[in-house]
Amino acid sequence: MASAALIDKHIQETGLKAVKIGGAVLKEHYGDSQNITYKGKLDLVTDTDRKTEDAIVKFLNRECPDHGILTEEQQEIAGSAPYRWILDPLDGTTNYAHGYPFFCVSLACEQNGTVIWGTVYDPLRNECFTAAKGCGALLNGHPIQVSTTGDIDRALLCTGFPYDVHECSENNLDHFTRFIKSARAIRRDGAAALDLCYVAAGRFDGFWELKLKPWDIAAGCLIVAEAGGRVTDYAGRPCGLTQGEVIASNALLHESMVKIIQQDGETLP
Repeated sequence: MASAALIDKHIQETGLKAVKIGGAVLKEHYGDSQNITYKGKLDLVTDTDRKTEDAIVKFLNRECPDHGILTEEQQEIAGSAPYRWILDPLDGTTNYAHGYPFFCVSLACEQNGTVIWGTVYDPLRNECFTAAKGCGALLNGHPIQVSTTGDIDRALLCTGFPYDVHECSENNLDHFTRFIKSARAIRRDGAAALDLCYVAAGRFDGFWELKLKPWDIAAGCLIVAEAGGRVTDYAGRPCGLTQGEVIASNALLHESMVKIIQQDGETLP
């Protein structure tokens, strides 16, 4: 395992300050009337998405001018250093626009293509999840671990649906049907980064979703892994940031979840 000393202290301090800056913007404008634009039929963007992103990108550029930045609403910024920040300024935009209190800022840092540090910040609950590669996962500075649920019929799972659910047959409804008939219960709260952190903290036992972007999962997947969980693609293989599909679990349930996902084409129970 890596030593905490091997994870650049400046990266950790900068990342934490960045999400707190973004969280302050989100909290300040939460409940305000939002000017909404659409990237697709269901994929919306608010003014606050952009304000939050602008504030964080400006801060990162000032503190780490040679680092790259990949973010949701702007063109990627190339850097000369081996580091790249991956930012979702507002995960849970639909929730935010409707005043539903489940959203966050998600930020991760890659070194030479490997995510080495990540944080997810919920400004309403003042919960800050963090992880450094090889060093464990924390919630507000205290260690967290995944749950010990070993049976799928006792599991509380979470998931989400893609923005093209109205048009595309690859929409998670088939998987949802299988899981709802297998698990104790399923939640769908609309912010994948927070869902992953809830798996890491043992609040959920497992999570699955498809058509996710790097900024949705970069921080959350590291936090799950560092909390003792397992993260793969739908076939149970190591999960990269560009595959789009993720199963995250407490590890004990993982094979059961993969098996249920892999039942495509069979008659629904």
